[in-house]
Order: sequence, then structure tokens, then C-alpha cells
Amino acid sequence: MTVLAEAAGPFAFDNSYARLPDRFFVRQQPVPVATPRLVRLNESLARHLGLDAAQLATAEGIAFLAGNRVPEGGEPLAMAYAGHQFGSFVPQLGDGRAILLGEVIDRDGVRRDIQLKGAGRTPFSRQGDGRAALGPVLREYILSESMAALGIPTTRALAAVTTGETVWREGPLPGAVLTRIASSHIRVGTFQFFAARGDRDAITNLADYVIGRHYPEALEAENRYRALLDGVISRQAELVAKWLLVGFIHGVMNTDNTSIAGETIDYGPCAFMDSYHPQTVYSSIDTMGRYAYGNQPNIAQWNLVRFAETILPLLAEDEDGAVKAAQNAIDAFAPGFETAWAGGFSRKLGLLRPRPDDLSLAQDILQRMAKNRADFTLTFRRLCDAVDGPAAVRDLFADPTAFDDWESKWRSRIAEEDCEPNPRQAAMRAANPAFIPRNHLVEEAIAAAVYNGDFAPFETLLEVLSTPFDDQPDFARYADPPRPDQVVHQTFCGT
Repeated sequence: MTVLAEAAGPFAFDNSYARLPDRFFVRQQPVPVATPRLVRLNESLARHLGLDAAQLATAEGIAFLAGNRVPEGGEPLAMAYAGHQFGSFVPQLGDGRAILLGEVIDRDGVRRDIQLKGAGRTPFSRQGDGRAALGPVLREYILSESMAALGIPTTRALAAVTTGETVWREGPLPGAVLTRIASSHIRVGTFQFFAARGDRDAITNLADYVIGRHYPEALEAENRYRALLDGVISRQAELVAKWLLVGFIHGVMNTDNTSIAGETIDYGPCAFMDSYHPQTVYSSIDTMGRYAYGNQPNIAQWNLVRFAETILPLLAEDEDGAVKAAQNAIDAFAPGFETAWAGGFSRKLGLLRPRPDDLSLAQDILQRMAKNRADFTLTFRRLCDAVDGPAAVRDLFADPTAFDDWESKWRSRIAEEDCEPNPRQAAMRAANPAFIPRNHLVEEAIAAAVYNGDFAPFETLLEVLSTPFDDQPDFARYADPPRPDQVVHQTFCGT
């Protein structure tokens, strides 16, 4: 193991996870890279984390972000976890190419992990090289920052650096390291790791840690572990509803990619839909469509059942009581998801005083969109313009009359609410982004950087996506669906 000297730096670390028992992780130094170069530093995020952005941009700061030096107070470690991958349980996974440097407290008083992805081999690497290629690093940077701008809970990208080294995937590719920020990197799979070993003490310890860090309100409950389960279920239900409301497809909703904190984590072959269809799949490894767009709520619930199984001994003294408590908690997922999804769709449709029967109006337009290959994002954005008169929504449908029939129902419904067009339109624009990280634009930015060393498309795309709900006439092409020759049919994990 390479031992790196600590150096003074911009991070005021307070590392709570490193104080847990040793079996929760392996202490692991990052493996230095040849010639790190800063691609991008997220200065606004750095400031929010209480970090000195100017210092991070120096040679010493870049050495921290590349893993060449460990900042003072850092306690690098690779976390242990297991997971169900496409339904099959793997009892040991863990951080195979990621190193948790430590934790800081941001300006809101929230504890945040600072992790390096692509920092070299760990004991969990499973014959991998522990490195990351530039393309997947840029993809995660773009997608995670876009999700944050859309208001969806997510991990964040603090920085991306190139390493000056080559990694081998389908061929030689430039290497890179991503500095990822998260409320924590604890997953359903973290609990599964200890459950598979019958380590009840570790499960109790981990549950207490998660409650203290993410669900402190559970401490007031009659059974804090049941309250923990309820909290995790509630956050996942709301998270997945938000995914569906913007047409996002995670692509690998394995239990090791399910954050206990309720954040979107691990942007591999994820994508945003162009033409709407509930069975849309982009991930090249999801050959059976397990994680298709419309399957995501059911998969989330399945993953939560796996979480509930790990803490059954904490829910009640007897097995029957524990199973009943877990089932009652799981049963709350579907109504929680439906409430969040229906409320979000009411906002997308401009219904300011939602009613239960509005759900059928939302389902109706989605069915028509699926049959007519209508673009998901552009349909709802153009619907905002239709509030006060004709708009070009119908042109997105293969059979425009399919929209006409639905439009008459929608106009009758909004006419029942006493509201001027402008406030309704403003509310709809706040719920329907004009800009998403369209797959062809993401690929365009990645290809320019990887093959030509041109990061200008990457920078421009990030600029556009930072204000997704604003009209940006100078960047109109970024709102357009892909031409037939630009359509991306598959996305790849890149690990």
C-alpha cells in the first residue's frame, strides 16, 4: 500500500464513519496518479461546503482532488457493502474504485462525505483496476449537477481531474478522478453486508449511526428502527416520483445503488428519455428491461423490502411481530409514491387545486404520448405556452389529433379554476424544465473531451443545465429532441 503524507488543506474534516468499528471499512490510501490536471472545479458547491475554492485550484489542491496527497485530517477508507445486482445477491461488493477521504459540515450544518472515484485499487476491487475513465467521470458530473439544478436529491460533483494515465476498457482511454459529495454513501447494500454475516451488533450499530446522521426524528419514536424504516421508505418514494416527473431512468437500481439518505447515487448508464414510453431502457447491461422507466417504482419497493429484511431483528422481539411491522411499513410505499407522483403531475399540468380524478388526465396524456412517440420534456414545456392560446404541442405527436382530443379535456379542467393565465403558466414553467441533459448532447460533450481534448461543449452544457427552467434563446438547440441520426439507443456503465 502506498503511504501518502498528510498535508494542510482546505478541508475541515470531522470523520464520523471512520469512528465506527473496523469491519465497516478498510483503511485505504488513494493511489497517486501521474500528472493530474484540473478539468473543472464546482466553485459554488465548494463555497457551500465551506471550502476554499481558490486553494483547491492550486497545485496542492489538485493533488488532493487527484488522490496524490491526503489533506490534513483525512482518514481515507473504502466502505464495505453487499448488494442485489439485477436480482442476484452478491455478499461482498464494497468500494472497488472509490476512497472516502472524510466528512465536512456544510454551511447548512449538514454533514457531507467527500469521496474520490477512480482513486485506485482497494481490497474490494474484484480484479478491477480501481480507476475511472474520463467519459464516465464527465457523465456523472453532468448528470448529477443537472439533477441538483432540477431540485432532485442527488450526490454532487465537486471536481473532475484528468490523471495523465491511460485506462483500458473497450480500448485505451484517458483516466480521471471525480470528487463526489454525498449526504453519505451508506446504501441498502451496506446493511445487507452485515445481515449476510448474521452480524446483529453491526446492524444495530449501523442503524443507530444512520438515525443520528439522517433521521434524528426517529429518536422520538416508540421504536426508532421502525421509524428509520418508515423514513427511508418515504424518501425513496418521493425520490423515484421525482425521477419519473422529469423522465429520468437510473439504469442500475441495484440495492448497492440505493442510498439510505434518499439521494440519487451512482450515475452509470442512466439517461433521460426523449420519446416517451414506459418501457424505455437505455442501459446496455439491462437486457431484460428490469430497470425500465416505468418499472422503477416497483423496483424501489423491492429494494426496500430487502432493506426491511436486514433490520427485522430490530423491529420487534418476535419474528411474527417484526414481519408484520415491516409489511406495514412497506405497504406505505405505494400510496406515498402515488401521492408524490400525482402531486407533481398536477403541477406539470397547471392544476393549482388538484383533485383525485386528475390522475386519469395525467395517465391519459401519457398513453397518447407513448402511442405517438411524443418527446417527454418538450411536450410538457410546450404545454406551458398553451395555457393562453394555441401552441406547438400537437406537432410533437405522430397523430396530432391524439393531442387535440386530450387538450379539450385539459382546457375544460383548468377552466374550472379561477386563475389568470400568467400565474398558471409561471407555475407550470417551474415544474416543466426546458433543458435536460439529452443523451446526444451528453455524448457530444464527452466525445469532444475524450477524443479531441476539447472541454468547451462540456462547459457549455453545464452552463445551460444550471438553469433548466429558464428560457435560454441563445441555447435553443439544447432543448430540441435529437434528429434521427443523433438518437442514442444505449448508454454504458463505464466501470
